[in-house]
Parts: sequence; structure tokens; C-alpha cells
Amino acid sequence: MRILQINSERGWRGGERQTLLTALGLRERGQEVELLVRRGGALEARARSEGLRTHTAKSAAGFGLWLARHGATYDVLHVQTANVLAWALLAKPLHRQPVVFSRRTSFPIVGFSGFSRLKWAYTDARVAISEAAAAAMRAMGLSVQVIPSAVPVVTSNPSRVREFLERENLVGQRLIGTAAALSPEKDPVTLIQAAAQVCAKYSDVTFVHWGADGAAANAARQAIRELGLGARYRLLGFESDVEQLFAALNVFVMASRQEALGSSVLDAMAQEVPVVATQAGGLKELLADERGLLCTPGDARGLADQIGQLLDDPAHGSALAARALHEVRTRYGVDTMVQMYESLYRQVIVAP
Repeated sequence: MRILQINSERGWRGGERQTLLTALGLRERGQEVELLVRRGGALEARARSEGLRTHTAKSAAGFGLWLARHGATYDVLHVQTANVLAWALLAKPLHRQPVVFSRRTSFPIVGFSGFSRLKWAYTDARVAISEAAAAAMRAMGLSVQVIPSAVPVVTSNPSRVREFLERENLVGQRLIGTAAALSPEKDPVTLIQAAAQVCAKYSDVTFVHWGADGAAANAARQAIRELGLGARYRLLGFESDVEQLFAALNVFVMASRQEALGSSVLDAMAQEVPVVATQAGGLKELLADERGLLCTPGDARGLADQIGQLLDDPAHGSALAARALHEVRTRYGVDTMVQMYESLYRQVIVAP
């Protein structure tokens, strides 16, 4: 099959990593795969560094124009970002190839939902990365297949962990960490409020927060100042391959109000780090059946109490982490995800 993976994001977050993993996995399985991505974006650089043939466009309309001109040369067009789906469908009378769409968010559809339903209905196959992400489509009476995001095998890097601890003067501290952009749906302010409660009780605990700035960055920094956390809550910015540093953590925490699945939580599970998270979206699916501890979104006290449980009882955390690791290995492998997509592509190609 000749497959085009389409992703219009400029930055590098979970969806972009999943797009690249899908493309690499398909190539490994002998498929001819190329990418159409945002010009100058992080995915363009990473895909080309992996030797993948990569095409670019500057705008959502530019994606549509490119597909109108070149889409007919592919067997399947797989759209990985919502803002370019309409353009791929508008170009379909010219390219006439099946369009697959992966929904990677669990945001509820508010306001006029007819346009979303129209777009989704005209795709040849719909995918969601979790049951939470599938809910909006199913509520509209549309069929959707759940294909979860995958976690690649990450080789441990003790020297990098040691260098990180020494550079940040964290040797001897118990670390609570998260990897999330400073955006409202990730709710960094509630996490900072929980951190203040934990730090008041445990003098040897420091929070480390990796992630790029977003719309909640100013509120997060203000909360750190007002709560007097200073060096106890470290905003460390974006870090490439940050999952290699998760081995330094005693607990991984995710405070999201909206989360389709939670790629960084999957990374923590794969590194056998115990997880505390909210019940937002797909997080409750990941951490069900005693694979982690869950609380209500926006509940700073609940987050703090559950972090404290794992600090006070490391053996309980280890048991949770062991079950989580087993789940990752059996359900969230890259090979599993790629095989499911490959099977779906074959179905839409033969469909009338």
C-alpha cells in the first residue's frame, strides 16, 4: 500500500509522536509511507531525520490544495489532525482516495455540532485513541474504531538521569513529576496547589514539571509565587525524549481536566513509575483495575492525598506500577497499533 500520513501541527506533542511512530512502523512492515506536514514544524525535522519522504504545506488550505494535486497517487490518506480534515474531504472529488481520520481529543462538541458530524460522516473510516475520544462520534450515531496510542520501547539512560539530578541539584530529593504543556486543559494550577500541600508535609519532596508554555503559563507561575513554592516546584520547559528521565521520579502525576488518552502517562507506566491522575477522559481507562490512583479533576486535596499515599507506602506504588507495565506491554505496543491501522487501511481500500 502507498499511505500518506497527514499532520498539520507545528509543535511536538503526543499526536505528532504517534504520527511518526505509525509511519515508521508501517515502513518497517514493508508499506510505502510518506508524510504531509506543517512546513518548518517539529514533525518535518524528525521525519526527515528518520529518512521518511516528507512533503510540506504552510496552511490548512495549503494542505487541501496539495492533496487536490497529489492525493490521487496514494491508496489511503490518513488525517491525524482535525483542522485539516475538512480540506482533505473537500479535495476528495479530485483525489478520490479513502480518507481515514484519527480523533486524538476528548473535548465535547459545543455549539454547532453539525459541521463536525458532516466531516466525520464523510470520512471512510473513523478512529479514536480511547473510548473517551470515541464518545462524541458515537453520540452522533457514527461508527468508530478504537486504536489506542502506542508507547515505544525506551532504553534506560542512567547517565542522563544522573546528569539531570546533579544539574538541577535534586540528588537526595524524592521527585514528583509531570510532563504537560502549561495549557488550561492540563490544569497546572490545581497541580501546583496540590504540590503546596504535599511540600508542606514532606520536606524532602520536589516537583518537576516538563512542558512548553501555553495559555495557563502565567497563572501557573503566579500560583508558584503566591504559594511560596520557589525551588520546590520546578518549571523545566520542553525536554526532548523526556520519558528517559522518568526513572528519576517516585511518582508521576497528571492533573488534566480533558485528556483523550495521556501519552505521558503511558510513558510513565512503561517506565514502571506509579501514577496519580484525574479521571479525565482516557486516563481512567489507562489506570483502571488498580493500575494507578485516580481522583476528580480540579481536586487539589485529592491529588495531594493520593501522592502522599504513594510516598508513605512505596510497596503499594510498586504494585500499581507492575500492573500498569503489564498493561502497556500487552495493549499499547507500537506493533499492535500499526497492525490495527494496516488492517483498517486494507478494509477501506477494498470497500466500494
